[in-house]
Amino acid sequence: MKYFPLLILAAIPAVAQKEKIAEIQRDLLLMQDQIRSVQRSQDEKLAQMQILLQQTLDTATKANTAIIALDAVMKDRMKEQERIVAAPVAGLGSKVDTMANDFAGVRESIADLSSRVGKLQNQISDIKEAVKTLSTPPPPPPAAEAPAPTVTAEALYNGALRDKSAGNADLAIEQFQNYLKLFGNTDLAPNAQYYIGEIKYLKGDYDGALMAFDTLLEKYPDNPKTSDAMLQKGRALVKAGFKAEAKQEFTSLIKKFPSHENASRAKTELAALNAPLRPAGRTTKRR
Repeated sequence: MKYFPLLILAAIPAVAQKEKIAEIQRDLLLMQDQIRSVQRSQDEKLAQMQILLQQTLDTATKANTAIIALDAVMKDRMKEQERIVAAPVAGLGSKVDTMANDFAGVRESIADLSSRVGKLQNQISDIKEAVKTLSTPPPPPPAAEAPAPTVTAEALYNGALRDKSAGNADLAIEQFQNYLKLFGNTDLAPNAQYYIGEIKYLKGDYDGALMAFDTLLEKYPDNPKTSDAMLQKGRALVKAGFKAEAKQEFTSLIKKFPSHENASRAKTELAALNAPLRPAGRTTKRR
């Protein structure tokens, strides 16, 4: 019986070890619950973004359908005008003037619709980038003793996109500018610079928009936003009254990206700029 106390002392570390293992298992279960909670939150956000993407795609489809319908109306009207031109020569001059005015109006409408479709496609691009970001699995929660994390490029960029979509123009510009200061060498830096110019263009600050687009084209000459920046710069020049410079910018875009969809938009803008304007009070001479 003199060995019995020794057996008790030997059993004490084993009990403590089991308690330690049980405590570790509880911590692991708690961490797994936290990870599942974060994953569910990300899945819900991803579903919401996918719904918004589908709505935007539906809007773009409707806009394209409207363009097709408008083009058909224009062709029908021109056929009707051609039939009218075959009428007696006495009314030829007046009918030709009417046809020219109608055609110019239709062309302006098509240019406006093309501009809207371009904005919708930019919004789709923004949503796709946000969906791609949300699809990335979240990192495991930090340990309790870890220091508080600083701002990340992803968080700053996504916050700026949210403010832009919500209509908080000034706050979005500020966040994009902060992104460029902190992360000016990342792949999304050209996007941030482009959105600064786009927001200023929509606000009517055409001089600020031109400065932003020029900065993008000078600092990031070859990136996915180059053709968008050239197109929007040309439109800003038109709004600011510099039509000759706008024509030059649209022509440069067509030469540099001949097969890009923005080249087609630039051609539409050039056609609108080159369309003859009917003088006010013009009268047709009788023959």
